[in-house]
Amino acid sequence: MRQGLAEEGRQSTALPVGIGFLAHHGYPPETLRDAAMIAELTGVSADEVLLKHGLIEETEFYRALATELRLPFLSAPRLSLDARYPESVLTGLAPLTNGSGFVMAPKGQTLARLLKGLRPAHALAITAPSLLSKAVFRTQSRMIAHRAAFELPYAAPTLSSFGGASIVQIAGATLIALVASFCGVAALDLATILLASILSPLFLCIIVLRLATSLLSNPLRAVAPQHHVSDAALPIYTIIVALYRERRIAPRLIAALKGLDYPAVKLDIKLVLEADDHDTQGALKALRLPGNIEIIVAPSGEPRTKPRALNVALPLARGHFTVVYDAEDIPDPAQLRLAVSTFARMPRDVACLQARLTIDNTDDSWLTRLFTIEYAALFDVFNPGLAEIGSPIPLGGTSNHFRTTILREIHGWDAWNVTEDADLGIRLARLGYCVADLPSSTLEEAPITPKAWMRQRTRWMKGFMQTSISHSRKPAEGWSQLGFWRFYAAVALTGGTALSALIYPFCTVLFVILWLSEKPLSTDATWNALWRTGSLTLFFSGMASLFIPALVALQRRRLWRLLPWVGLLPLYYVLVSIAAWQGLWELVTAPFQWNKTSHGHARSSRSGMLQKHHANVARTMSLKIAPP
Repeated sequence: MRQGLAEEGRQSTALPVGIGFLAHHGYPPETLRDAAMIAELTGVSADEVLLKHGLIEETEFYRALATELRLPFLSAPRLSLDARYPESVLTGLAPLTNGSGFVMAPKGQTLARLLKGLRPAHALAITAPSLLSKAVFRTQSRMIAHRAAFELPYAAPTLSSFGGASIVQIAGATLIALVASFCGVAALDLATILLASILSPLFLCIIVLRLATSLLSNPLRAVAPQHHVSDAALPIYTIIVALYRERRIAPRLIAALKGLDYPAVKLDIKLVLEADDHDTQGALKALRLPGNIEIIVAPSGEPRTKPRALNVALPLARGHFTVVYDAEDIPDPAQLRLAVSTFARMPRDVACLQARLTIDNTDDSWLTRLFTIEYAALFDVFNPGLAEIGSPIPLGGTSNHFRTTILREIHGWDAWNVTEDADLGIRLARLGYCVADLPSSTLEEAPITPKAWMRQRTRWMKGFMQTSISHSRKPAEGWSQLGFWRFYAAVALTGGTALSALIYPFCTVLFVILWLSEKPLSTDATWNALWRTGSLTLFFSGMASLFIPALVALQRRRLWRLLPWVGLLPLYYVLVSIAAWQGLWELVTAPFQWNKTSHGHARSSRSGMLQKHHANVARTMSLKIAPP
């Protein structure tokens, strides 16, 4: 008996200070030694290994620590209003109410110093990090909600959609509409010439960009790095996922996050939920979440948008890099390692890497097939090409990898823009930063039904209009920041995208009518020849810019089975036009309304099959434990 105790004592003394005390509280020394070995290999503290690998439950660990230190353990600490966000959470120290001392959730070196007897002079209690975080959110909920919504509008009001269109912008748009209406009634020919003269340079820029990017080579897979980065050398990586009414796909999300090829102890995963989303909260609680996943409940507030939720989590990010995923995403397992190696060889001004988004429920409906073609053209051809030529890039809404310090420096996302991704891409360019391509795929679920698709696309088009408004309030400033050509591209990629969607069917019909009409626009034969040549060139080059990127994308993705569907793209973009008009209406009536896209309905995708598997397992387990 004595020999066994002596042996246990020798084992515990050989362990790191931060976990060695647990051997005296009934925890197997073998498990503690395994944690110490993993800690040495990954370059983190042993207590983090225990907690993030789920080898010990967080509350149990800190109760044992409190017992070891002979300090009280608080399961629901009541904090003073002097508790600070995010500092109190990040440091693990906050003042208690009524001046009764401090509560601490120590980690790493701080934990080791406490165990070595280095105590602060003031009264101290112990709690778990998640309990301290919840206490800070209870105490500072109003401030947290206000900061998430208004940090950017207060710091850079001209770069936020919060204020809407300025008086000058509204007056200018009204004047243009009145002049166009007058010309349309008084002289249709004059109106046509005037409209073509104004819009042609904008549309020509989009056409040139689409065709030029189709000529560039951007393979789907990156060249493997010459030197493998050891786990110890990898930085902490923060993952933020904003969830709302995602109970159906919660198991699939957790499975995808667990499947990432990155040391679990170096993943800082934050799932941000809304306060009234009890279903998703319940679904996550029912799962056995890894210790590296933190659930954050965003305080109630306006606007109810994804970027506001992301802004709640950003101040708490501990990673050197931060990536945003959507709830339905399944990223390539090696994506984070590839991002680290890509950032390492990029200049400091590359603030963001955009991964390739691809649809994996392609065969669910005719709409998902066309959506797949559109996404392939955008993320495998157009956006990588824009990055290569140095153009501003309206980012996609997910799989954006950021340098965390730069993301905080530019005040995160615009909570008042419903396409915060597109806005952030333009804002990064204006502030002197670049976006680069990350040739790694993330599987996404496309809406199956026209109704779901229309709600999503209406939000996107409204957001592009918001982005156009916020970045055109001071055009001279934007021109100065970007230079002429990049400013020209930014205008075309935001305002031009929205405007072309609005007038696409009308211009197409007008073009056909004018070409079939025998009446010349002018009595001058030279002018008529120029008009017909110019309009013909613009029309057919526009059609080419629609089809060529799609064909290049099908070749890169080996999706030739979708070739027959490419011919329907002109009709598909009629639907985009309808969504643009609905977006314009919402811009006036409900500018900050977030049209939620429902997920978990895929039938033909790998992610959909995975979801059905989880559902069947859950159903089987419920039958086993159900009472007779």
